[in-house]
Amino acid sequence: MNLAPARLQPIFVPRIWGAASLAPLFADPPRGQEPIGEVWLSGNDCLLATGPYEERKLSDAWDSMPVEWRGTRLGGEIPFPLLVKFIFPGGKLSVQVHPDDDYARRREARLGGVGKTEMWYAVSARPGAEVRVGLRPDVTPESFRRALADGTVEEGLEHIAVERGDAIFVPAGTAHTIGPGLVLCEIQQNSDITYRVFDYNRLTAAGKPRELHIQKALDVLRFGEQSGGKVEPVRIHRGAVEETYYIACRYFATERWAFPERIAAVTQPERFELLIFLEGGGRMEWDAGAASYAPAQVWLMPAALGAYQISPANPTTLLRTYVPDVSDFARRLADQRVHEAAWSRLVYP
Repeated sequence: MNLAPARLQPIFVPRIWGAASLAPLFADPPRGQEPIGEVWLSGNDCLLATGPYEERKLSDAWDSMPVEWRGTRLGGEIPFPLLVKFIFPGGKLSVQVHPDDDYARRREARLGGVGKTEMWYAVSARPGAEVRVGLRPDVTPESFRRALADGTVEEGLEHIAVERGDAIFVPAGTAHTIGPGLVLCEIQQNSDITYRVFDYNRLTAAGKPRELHIQKALDVLRFGEQSGGKVEPVRIHRGAVEETYYIACRYFATERWAFPERIAAVTQPERFELLIFLEGGGRMEWDAGAASYAPAQVWLMPAALGAYQISPANPTTLLRTYVPDVSDFARRLADQRVHEAAWSRLVYP
């Protein structure tokens, strides 16, 4: 079994709200092209650029990957579970909501039948940048319908000011929108089911408004108490690396590692990992080989890879994400003497 980290090729996706600049992660697209809104980094159609599955689409490669790649916890029948994107909003995204697994399974089987819980990490943020996540306590289904009719639905969402390094959790059923002035890394269930409820009266290049999905949105919207919003992370220093823990739910856990010098790590046989490099460059080394890494790259780390090292040529920041055992995530923080009041706010069973 040839176990080696595998880099994934990005896919650039135009969006009506996209940006002209993809800084600081990519070169800007040629003038005259449609604005790029999303860069998919672990989509089903992303090609593997290195390793034994080179030039194969991720979905096809995943179907043939043995347990040494997938991990012992993930059954062979499930599709690849994590979708990672960079988001470049040049304008506001629509006010929207995503379904949970149960609703998606019943109503959206042709689109994969998978719900969409997600989180955002702010790679960069201009002063005044914000998102809106969750409905205000006084918003009811009736007042929400009235706001849809008079175009004021955005006012019923909670404002969240965003700075570089912030993380926002957006569970399925949570109304949300993203404003301009941000570059976000989105980590989510592998689903692209979105119900738009308000799109700021924009028109496509063909002069038509985009489709809205009012009834489905009302079916899945969470009113009353909200569980999404800005995360209060936990930070731990372990040798040369500062580890920041953001969230652990049944679908994903996400950490940030920041380090100026060589670090050692080890994969777990229960699960694969994705390393999302944000800043820095250098080399990864493992038992049977080595490879260079750079910003805006995503690497799939096989579950049975074992020990590896990252040797930065300059200070490096990455996000590490995986499908967790939530109780194990909590136990690891407790073992680091993190108080329960701190780690419990990161855990969503």
